[in-house]
Amino acid sequence: MWVWFHKLGSPRHFYRISGRLLPWLTALAVGLLAVGLAWGLVFSPPDYQQGETVRIMYIHVPAAVMSMVVYAVMAAAGFVYLVWRIKLADLVAAASAPVGAWFTVLALVTGSLWGKPMWGTWWAWDARLTAELILLFLYLGYMALYNAIEDRRSAGRAAAVLALVGVVNLPIIHYSVEWWYTLHQGPTTRGMRIAGTVHPDMRYPLLTMMLAFGVYYAAVLLKRTRCLVLETERDSAWVRELVKTT
Repeated sequence: MWVWFHKLGSPRHFYRISGRLLPWLTALAVGLLAVGLAWGLVFSPPDYQQGETVRIMYIHVPAAVMSMVVYAVMAAAGFVYLVWRIKLADLVAAASAPVGAWFTVLALVTGSLWGKPMWGTWWAWDARLTAELILLFLYLGYMALYNAIEDRRSAGRAAAVLALVGVVNLPIIHYSVEWWYTLHQGPTTRGMRIAGTVHPDMRYPLLTMMLAFGVYYAAVLLKRTRCLVLETERDSAWVRELVKTT
């Protein structure tokens, strides 16, 4: 197991395997997004209370879930880098940060668009909204810290510590609607499952969009990490050989 773990952490091995996976993940992401968007925005029924406004859910919920998933991946990769000094883990975390930040922005913007007709205001200092905004600041802080330190090893260690400290915000986001009185509706998801209060006609397109966002993240992560691998390993013999053959 440890041999496989360290082999997967090899930049050269990762570059080769990811190159095979990337086209398939990209095609799957495009297909799921096309199906999910059409299903959710066109063919799913309107809500009996929220009407057509409920269609924002098919973007907002997957974006909010992925904003937390990506941060969890960053923290896990940071832990691996701190403990085992595997360079690829640092690159995975660095590649994830901008993607997670954009998911968080998308969740906040769509949440605001959804909140205006439901709550009568674009923004409220609600527990979940505030915690999600803090998550955006954690992403921005991670990227600022990582790029502010010239030495890549020191930058990776400092950013990994910040990512691990910020993990405490994830359960606050997830359970805030259960711990405190809040304007935000109850949980739409429970773990990776859709809550039973969501009607099947809405549940399945929502699940499709969640899968689409997850596969999209995987494809973008591989692409961004491959670029960082080439940048950091540009003086390696295998990268020079790769340049000669392409």
